[in-house]
Amino acid sequence: MPALVVGPMLRYVDSDSASIWVETADPCTVTIEADGRSYRSPTFTVHGHHYAIVDLVALSQDIASYSVSLDGEQVWPQAGRPPSRIRLLPPEGVRRLAFGSCRTSVPHDAAHILTHGDDVLRAYGCHLARVADGEWPDLLLLLGDQVYADNPSPEMLDYIRSRRDTEPQREIADFEEYAELYRQAWTDPDIRWLLSTVPTAMIFDDHDLRDDWNTSQPWREQMARTSWWPRRVVAGLGAYWVYQHLGNLSPAERATDPLLRVLMEGDGGGALDAFAEKADAEPSSNRWSYSRDLGRARLIMVDTRCARQLTPGDRRMLDPGEWAWLLEQVSEPAERLIIGSSIPFLLPEGVHRVQNWNEALSDGAWGGLVRRWSEKFRQAIDLEHWAAFRRSFEDLARLLAGLGKPVLILSGDVHYSYIAKANPAPIYQIVCSPIRNPLSRLLRWANVFTQFSIATMVGGLLARLAGIPRPPFRWRVTKGPWFQNAVATLTLPDVVTWYESTGDRVRPIDSAQLR
Repeated sequence: MPALVVGPMLRYVDSDSASIWVETADPCTVTIEADGRSYRSPTFTVHGHHYAIVDLVALSQDIASYSVSLDGEQVWPQAGRPPSRIRLLPPEGVRRLAFGSCRTSVPHDAAHILTHGDDVLRAYGCHLARVADGEWPDLLLLLGDQVYADNPSPEMLDYIRSRRDTEPQREIADFEEYAELYRQAWTDPDIRWLLSTVPTAMIFDDHDLRDDWNTSQPWREQMARTSWWPRRVVAGLGAYWVYQHLGNLSPAERATDPLLRVLMEGDGGGALDAFAEKADAEPSSNRWSYSRDLGRARLIMVDTRCARQLTPGDRRMLDPGEWAWLLEQVSEPAERLIIGSSIPFLLPEGVHRVQNWNEALSDGAWGGLVRRWSEKFRQAIDLEHWAAFRRSFEDLARLLAGLGKPVLILSGDVHYSYIAKANPAPIYQIVCSPIRNPLSRLLRWANVFTQFSIATMVGGLLARLAGIPRPPFRWRVTKGPWFQNAVATLTLPDVVTWYESTGDRVRPIDSAQLR
């Protein structure tokens, strides 16, 4: 009998449809039973792994519970857990979003809680199992580093050692290992239940592939010279397409997806690899960014990793094609925009100017010798945010400031949480990071000292010495920083709350009203 390996995961949901993703141990037909109706899809196969995404369409009401069967044998729901249900997008639009980033998948024993803290996403799932509907989010945004391909758990390292002794010995090498990495990340019973009943939208960040992924052209050249990176990036982008990106798409978008059509016709490992190789070499060949209408709000999830233009002297966070797409998205009617960017747009202002300065020096503003050292500095301390792509930052700042409507930018990456407010435009940077990967106490103090103290004092001076103009507007951090593991909620239109875990429960860290 086929077995359920990962899932079910409730992915795309709107006012009358829902999509459920699964991985199975063998090829089969996946059936979702919901509200007296059956919805089916055969699996497709990639590198010996089997997947399906089942669309529930023409729905007229919320689904109180659903079940999953493989070739007629029921494999879901879980015993001892609440039913997995589907709540459609309300007529008035989304009411609450939950979001966060940076989650390591290590065990929940005392030793790993000491080093990694509690898993707040797991605790949040336990919390939702106990509370009334009014506290449930309509959508969970996972804003990057859903898996750590460059820093696997001890269990994942054991798996790697069991099958090879080649480079990279302490990192993911191929699709098979990515499949196991995702399995370990998403099959804890409490996480599994949460992902089966709360819709999710995702975007990658660097650790889904590797630390500093696409930080600069010299980084790409350096990685291309290794024996193992070409296979790794193909595996990473292919696995991302299957495990994360496919569920970001609506049923209509997937119905016209040429790659999915090929995969449904047979074992598509070669087709997926060719797609991923081209997506890395020619970013304009594919778009990882996407958008959703959420009633009166519009969600725009932006790829800030693969779509970069890394030309020295003309670095762009978004290449011309991606920028043109973003211009179209922000022009669509909506009362407010919610932009998902894995890396923050508005950093503390001082460190923003330090990144401006470093980019200018990396482009040769102070000569060739300084350029080489500046590139090393850029990679060593992760100077790769929007501020390090100044032209893109300024273009987007002017665009958003000219909209005349609230813009809420949700981000992660930096391993601390905060709100920054632009002045005078209604632009808010809201960061929640990490879900489970805290900085050490030493690094927390180092971040406070450098990003909120030294950088504030010297960032502007360094930027002026490099001849860099001031940004289009000013901003300041109005809440935070907090460094503990956290999940945040945005209750529309204007309330943000961060939560930390207390074992299998969550409690608020702080709350803020956007004004």
